Amino acid sequence: MGGPLAPASPRHRPQWRRILARLALSMDTWAQSEELKRAAPRKNAARRVEWVRMLPFALLHLACLAVLWVGWSPIAVAVAVGMYLVRMFAITGFYHRYFSHRTFKTSRAGQFVMALLGASATQRGPLWWASHHRRHHQNSDKPEDVHSPLQHGFWWSHVGWISTADNFPTDLAAVRDLVRFPELRFLDRFDTLVPFATGAAMFGLGIALDALWPSLGTSGWQMLVWGYVISTVVLAHATFTINSLSHVFGSRRYETSDTSRNNPLLALLTLGEGWHNNHHHYQSSTRQGFYWWEVDLTYYGLVALSWLGLVWDLKPVPRDVRDGRVGRGSQGNQASQDSRKA
Repeated sequence: MGGPLAPASPRHRPQWRRILARLALSMDTWAQSEELKRAAPRKNAARRVEWVRMLPFALLHLACLAVLWVGWSPIAVAVAVGMYLVRMFAITGFYHRYFSHRTFKTSRAGQFVMALLGASATQRGPLWWASHHRRHHQNSDKPEDVHSPLQHGFWWSHVGWISTADNFPTDLAAVRDLVRFPELRFLDRFDTLVPFATGAAMFGLGIALDALWPSLGTSGWQMLVWGYVISTVVLAHATFTINSLSHVFGSRRYETSDTSRNNPLLALLTLGEGWHNNHHHYQSSTRQGFYWWEVDLTYYGLVALSWLGLVWDLKPVPRDVRDGRVGRGSQGNQASQDSRKA
């Protein structure tokens, strides 16, 4: 039996401490991933939908219907559009072109800010996002590519793949260059903290605007629905189109080993990611719109940040690669791997 100074057993801890422990565990995606790894293997695990785990994602979609009660206002719609653009830039410029491919450089503080902004998009943590994307390029449109419409069908490539236990954990082996930063590990491990804070900030903004400028006709709940819920859902599906639609609809300038395509409409929707065949031809370039007429708003934004000294060493597209007609995807893959080792 323990003496008077012995720590309380879990069964005798105060109720509030047990609640906090459960809450922390529910937000700790790495601990959940370990539980999944220890669990007994289940039949068809790679295609088995984890309905309970997908419930928050489903509720986020359902919450869009709250617009019927909160209504709309010009300022709420404007904030929703602004949040879409800022967070799309964070996904395309930071999660994709920086964390996944390391196509430019920044400071450690800049890297942390980029990770924060990307996490606000509610598309998991920076390490999870980058690890899955790197595996995608290694196995593009092969059976191992978890979001290939060629291998698994359109809807699975669009959204179904995120619903399985197999794709829930972060593949730390694929992001060894990033996992050494404790702040990135924290954001990845507790990847719901920033989205919750983003939603709370939208709610607080609505309350502040209602108090200071009531003529704007908004409220906390209205701003939460428009600025976070609707904006996040549209942002998610716009991002998902690059996995699904960009491998189905569009033109192919380069004969890559996959079905990647260039789609100017998706390029506008995703601020430049729609030049997907270009990207699979040579993934090491910061720019994905290879020619001047291929609008790449993310690249323009990164150039502007370079003028401010916040990022540097943006990698160009070699002219012989850009003007070639023979697939150079393998060289782009090797260049990207070399940059991650640097």
